[in-house]
Amino acid sequence: MKTILFLLILSSANFFSQKLLTPENSGINSKLIQDETSESVWLAENAGTKIEIGTIITEIKKLNKTDLLIRTTVKMKQAPDAKWTDTTLVKTANFAPIYHSSYNINRDMALKSGKDKVTGYYLDKKSQKKDVIDIPAAHYFDSSSYAMLIRYLPLKEHYTAEISIFDYNPKSEKKGMMKAYILDTQKSEYKGKPVWAVKTNDDISNKLTTVTYYIDPITRKIVKQDMDMAGRKMSLETTQ
Repeated sequence: MKTILFLLILSSANFFSQKLLTPENSGINSKLIQDETSESVWLAENAGTKIEIGTIITEIKKLNKTDLLIRTTVKMKQAPDAKWTDTTLVKTANFAPIYHSSYNINRDMALKSGKDKVTGYYLDKKSQKKDVIDIPAAHYFDSSSYAMLIRYLPLKEHYTAEISIFDYNPKSEKKGMMKAYILDTQKSEYKGKPVWAVKTNDDISNKLTTVTYYIDPITRKIVKQDMDMAGRKMSLETTQ
């Protein structure tokens, strides 16, 4: 009896451990990844009215047989000349992180992913305080890439998972290794077409922000995102 109970506990532990996605255990179908450039309008809701904040251009490009570029450029409506660009390099096959940089009017950040740590810097442009980053990390995705990663997972109804991620924000209590969570996956519709509605949150926001991605089941493009930030609602709607 003790042996049977031990085997049941062991098998249960293995079952739940498989829920944590890492580059070594992601289930990503890299054949779905295609070069693309998309543009989305960034909207905020205020008393039932949608207000345009800006536009976001996302580029996905295979640089060679192994490396994938993900570049996001944000254009704020009230500050059209301000530059806000995020660049991420990952391995195409499994989204293993290589490099991430983010430059905007408030801060500059660059992270390099090594075998067992992340190094780089974070510069607060207002205070001119520069943090040197050297944090142990292994078996993770960069936080900037996990939204893209979700597109290429083996999505099905009620699909859930935990995702191992790395994030750095000097103003946050949590820095380094943490998790993102796929809470649920449902069949839905957007503009009369079928989509996967994938509901997520993460430790970056202490699980206070919920993002739902609406993903075309054929092309795996994100056609819309809904964000609920503790009651404050925003959305991204793909225009082209």
